[in-house]
Amino acid sequence: MRVFYAADTSLHAPEFFLLRGRPTLNEERAERAERLLAGIARLGLETEEPAEAGRMPVARVHSPRFLDFLETAWCQWQKLPGAGAEVLGNVQPRRAEATYPTGIVGRAGWHMGDLACPIGQYTYRAAMRAADSALAAARAAVNGGRVAYALARPPGHHTSREVAAGHCILNNAAIAAADLVALGARPAILDIDVHHGNGTQAIFYDRADVLMVSVHTDPGSFYPWFVGHAHEAGIGAGEGANVNLPLPMGADDEAWLGAIETALASISRFGADVLVLSLGLDVHESDPLGGMAVTTAGIRRAGARLGALKIPVAIIQEGGYLSAALSDNIAAFFEGFLDRGGA
Repeated sequence: MRVFYAADTSLHAPEFFLLRGRPTLNEERAERAERLLAGIARLGLETEEPAEAGRMPVARVHSPRFLDFLETAWCQWQKLPGAGAEVLGNVQPRRAEATYPTGIVGRAGWHMGDLACPIGQYTYRAAMRAADSALAAARAAVNGGRVAYALARPPGHHTSREVAAGHCILNNAAIAAADLVALGARPAILDIDVHHGNGTQAIFYDRADVLMVSVHTDPGSFYPWFVGHAHEAGIGAGEGANVNLPLPMGADDEAWLGAIETALASISRFGADVLVLSLGLDVHESDPLGGMAVTTAGIRRAGARLGALKIPVAIIQEGGYLSAALSDNIAAFFEGFLDRGGA
């Protein structure tokens, strides 16, 4: 199995986060990658730097003005009197009556859906390299490798066509899936992060060529709050190509694994010839975001089930935040997936 990781993604080091009205340290820290790398190393897997793919594959899912904003926002922000170290959109428009703003404060609000994804000096570079990792993994999986993994941070599944949110900057899984479509494949995306993949859903919601399935904590009581419900099935050409499987807060191994089985049945009916897996280890019982209570053994079992699929799988890292078990969980997932320790 090939593993793609770009060292420049460690340059993204967000600080600000708002938790129940209290400023606190952002959970999407570079140490996440260090712990994931440590878990992967236990299996004897080595990483490789992905090639730089440039803007073109990214622009299949993100708008030009959003990419321009990400590339220039930090420098423009620093020209503001008394500017902070990070770009934060403190006011968001109501889109029905909104006009695209010209100033950097307004554009920050337009392109940032919440305060969980601050933009620093190196965020754009890191996000582009994370997207490169996802693209490399997808191409490796379908070009004879069968499975490949992108250790991509910042993560991506909360970012829509032009709004970043929830620790995410560019939607790595969506970029990979769109690239696979361009290569002639019929991909499905399976998102098993504790949070609904609302950005990914939005990107493909009116499309029939990519199936999006998300297993997540019920948004009635958990981020992203407003979308991710079971009745959301797609619109227009995409009707029926979006499947949400929300679970109650605190869902355990059996509930999570059962929902994954339901998801795989939908993927089989769709006739996907490649799977893009948005892997979120934040389902674990010790994760600081606390939405589910899946055990390390449960994560190993999920790996084994997904490793048994007969189609290529490109695994894209989403959540999984700082806990003592993070290295154990990524190792367990791949032990199961690669059948190196049983299910």
